[in-house]
Amino acid sequence: MRMLARFAAIAAATMPAAIPFTIAIAQSSPDAPYTVVESGKSYSRLQDAVDAIGTGTGTIRFASRRFGDCAVQTGGNVTYAAAEPGQAILDGVTCEEKAALVLRGRSARVEGLTFANLRVPDGNGAGIRLEQGNLAVSQAWFRDSEEGILTADDKRASLTIDKSTFSRLGRCDRGLSCAHSIYVGDYGSLTVTRSRFEAGRGGHYVKSRSARTTVTDSSFDDSAGRDTNYAIDLSVGSTGRITGNTFVQGRAKENYTTLISVAPEGKYNSSDGLVIEGNDARIAPGVSVDRSAFVVDWSGGDRLVIGANKLVGLRRYEARSN
Repeated sequence: MRMLARFAAIAAATMPAAIPFTIAIAQSSPDAPYTVVESGKSYSRLQDAVDAIGTGTGTIRFASRRFGDCAVQTGGNVTYAAAEPGQAILDGVTCEEKAALVLRGRSARVEGLTFANLRVPDGNGAGIRLEQGNLAVSQAWFRDSEEGILTADDKRASLTIDKSTFSRLGRCDRGLSCAHSIYVGDYGSLTVTRSRFEAGRGGHYVKSRSARTTVTDSSFDDSAGRDTNYAIDLSVGSTGRITGNTFVQGRAKENYTTLISVAPEGKYNSSDGLVIEGNDARIAPGVSVDRSAFVVDWSGGDRLVIGANKLVGLRRYEARSN
């Protein structure tokens, strides 16, 4: 089931102030690819468009093309929206040796963009580095990079991801800490809905240190993965819901012992009431994997709510100690 949609409704917001002349002269040609919707002004550099919004609120519309570009947002509320979902690609260029978009403003939205081929010296080259503030991502595609989305810590903020695809991401090599398709630090909450994870290249598909993690109606297809670990890693415990998802455990794994891990790195957050039900999980056809469990729990007694799940070739639950 292909989860990446090809249509989106792009929301407009209100830009409170006129663009200063020093920013306006950054326009270089009538077909400059970044347009601030509220002012109608276009820019050749993404950073100039972000700076034009500044501490205000605005939407940047991306033309349908491949960009060797990146930007850092340090304030305001910015929406980054493709004119045609899937056709605006931020390819191979990072800012601050971190990501194509480095976000530390008040909030951001990303709609319909593709992030590809992002690598940096520390092995954490990402489509998006979220350092503070709320972020909502929809109809985006993260592919062929070290990391899809990587966050810092912001207990007051939320990350939501909907109708997005994460392909051929992650790594565990060069003696560096592993990278993952999504790696969320100590954020207020993570919510993933209607999204697809596939063909990982190392690490976990979703690694979350958030106190609340919700993953619903999504798919994790590891049949073409290599050197991968867990599908969902709730590293230090988490409440929330993991429901209505499909999981396929692949063959070329670095760690095949579990699909969903709870508190393998210690119990920092409570997992009491974490609901795991209504999922479909199985081993890929032709794969023989011994001692692989659907849920492995290191929390030491938190009351997980593991309801009915359809499991093929997997044990339901195992408790372990750190």
